[in-house]
Amino acid sequence: MQVHVVADLFTDKAAEQAATYGVAESGPPEVALDHPDVEIIVNLTIPAAHAEVSMAALGAGKHVWTEKPFALDRETGRQLLEKADAAGLRIGGAPDTVLGAGLQTALRVIERGDIGTPLSGLTLFEVPGPQDDHRNLEVLLSRGAGPLWDMGPYYLTALSRTFGSFRSVIGNGRIARPSRTWLVGPRAGTEIVAKVPTQVSVLADFASGETSTTVLSWDSPHRRVGHVEIVGTEGTLAVPDPNNFDGDLRIRHRGDDDWTVVPAEGPVGGRGLGALDIARSVRAGVPHQVPGELAYHVLDTLSAVTESMEQRRFVQVESTAPRATSLPVGWDPYARTL
Repeated sequence: MQVHVVADLFTDKAAEQAATYGVAESGPPEVALDHPDVEIIVNLTIPAAHAEVSMAALGAGKHVWTEKPFALDRETGRQLLEKADAAGLRIGGAPDTVLGAGLQTALRVIERGDIGTPLSGLTLFEVPGPQDDHRNLEVLLSRGAGPLWDMGPYYLTALSRTFGSFRSVIGNGRIARPSRTWLVGPRAGTEIVAKVPTQVSVLADFASGETSTTVLSWDSPHRRVGHVEIVGTEGTLAVPDPNNFDGDLRIRHRGDDDWTVVPAEGPVGGRGLGALDIARSVRAGVPHQVPGELAYHVLDTLSAVTESMEQRRFVQVESTAPRATSLPVGWDPYARTL
């Protein structure tokens, strides 16, 4: 796969990145959308622009890999899926960390029955959150961000790949600091009002009967990240950080005094693996591994959690997630397809 163009509204930044990575061309978004050799647009814009850019890319006849969240509402997310399907184009959405050795090894462990029948999941992400000197503080405290929409896709995608489709959720959220004063840049001294909860707790159940508990916080004085545990009838599996592609697993069976380390097996990869998989799948004529339907299901779940926090009730998740099976240990995302 070859990168032809780096495009951005800030063309000086696009030129800087193109020069850094040896990309031949740069310019405004239209340069990428109209480029005859560009087949896939990798959409790395801010959350509020994800859907608009993805729609423009599909309209230009390009496949799309988009950062999370897939969109900011269900209707727009469905329109993206429908437009891609009607045009015969591929669309996929982050995180692509689910293709890494860490989660893939976890899926193989569960499929082998090493922890018995899966029953429940526990995921924790707790950090102090973006500080008042963060250059993107306003974006991170706006719709489409906060710990739920910014970090939640990593944890909810990992749970969905493990248990299948979310069925219903109930969420509770709060804002510890409703307003902040920007400390840096030309807008230093400006008050920023937090528009999204900075502490979110989620109880969920799945179509196949499992349950999960998730905490996502930017209000914690200490860091506790990447905590994912899957409890089964015969043991508990600790899964690597879903924000990463690798990391050892740990398993503790019924009656064990301590945990046993399970090394992750398979390719590690890195950011961009999802776009690469779309490129390989297009050439091979096979489905890609992280489809838009999965990203939409996570969007649907995020929307349901948000509605639940506002309405203080359980909310049903109407969409379903594509069935997940583990990739072979020898799967090579860099192998030639032609």
